[in-house]
Amino acid sequence: MLSLITRRLMTAIPTLLVIILASFFLMRLAPGGPFDGERPLDPATQAALQQAYGLDRPLWEQAWLYVSRLVQGDFGPSLVYRDFTVSELIAQGLPISLMLGGLAIMLALVIGVTAGLFAAVRAGQPADKTIMMLATVATALPTFVTGPALALFFGLWLGLLPVSGTGEGGAWLIMPVVALALPVSGAIAKLTRAGLASVLKQDHIRTARARGLAETKILFKHGLRPALVPVASYLGPAAAGLLTGAVVVETVFGLPGLGRYFVQGALNRDYPLVLGVVTLYAALIILFNLFADLIYGWLDPRMREG
Repeated sequence: MLSLITRRLMTAIPTLLVIILASFFLMRLAPGGPFDGERPLDPATQAALQQAYGLDRPLWEQAWLYVSRLVQGDFGPSLVYRDFTVSELIAQGLPISLMLGGLAIMLALVIGVTAGLFAAVRAGQPADKTIMMLATVATALPTFVTGPALALFFGLWLGLLPVSGTGEGGAWLIMPVVALALPVSGAIAKLTRAGLASVLKQDHIRTARARGLAETKILFKHGLRPALVPVASYLGPAAAGLLTGAVVVETVFGLPGLGRYFVQGALNRDYPLVLGVVTLYAALIILFNLFADLIYGWLDPRMREG
């Protein structure tokens, strides 16, 4: 297990560096700048601002300075939110985004594994076909469709849940978490069903049944663990999808998470803010993939040395 962690970390560092540099130069290639507005600044003021933020230096020098500061944990100042550093903005938005993502992945696992298990034990029956059809629909619906639909139905029409903002209590979390969890739960249900249906046809399951073991014991003790291996391998990409999906969901529901800062930073060419959020997202995705690999190795010890 330690060798697996070491190998993943050795590949994570250059991967993160490539993502940072690629994002840095792509942002600079985008048209416009952080000081372009409806009322253009006079050349002297714009030149002074560019000099103050180091934007008048060659690109390679700006990239070197950014990476050097990043290694020290300094994401730099925000060019739009003048009174805040990028680190302060991330500290404000990260808890909201992590809460949404964490609750969404837990809800997706509960719904997906339960639905997949129920479908697998009734393979070929109407219940199986119905669950798989619903899972396909859930997987196909993007968050920018389910989010506004939930807000319109439960928020505006029925008035049961708050449409935007955090507010008091936890009611504001329900619709964003459900919107994020639906596509992931559909994919997990299909993976669980396929894996468990395959495991239940294997010889050791037939042997357990021939010995008279209870069906629930066979299912949960001998069948479910190997059936969850595909689910574990999907958790890394699922976490990445939840992070990127949170950008849309936070914008739809007006939540003060990282997604809102990312969108505002991209629209206003706030280079340090966008790069800071991208760097953090990339690091979290790499970390989630590592966790997925560890879970995968726990479920199937043969893969630990792979």
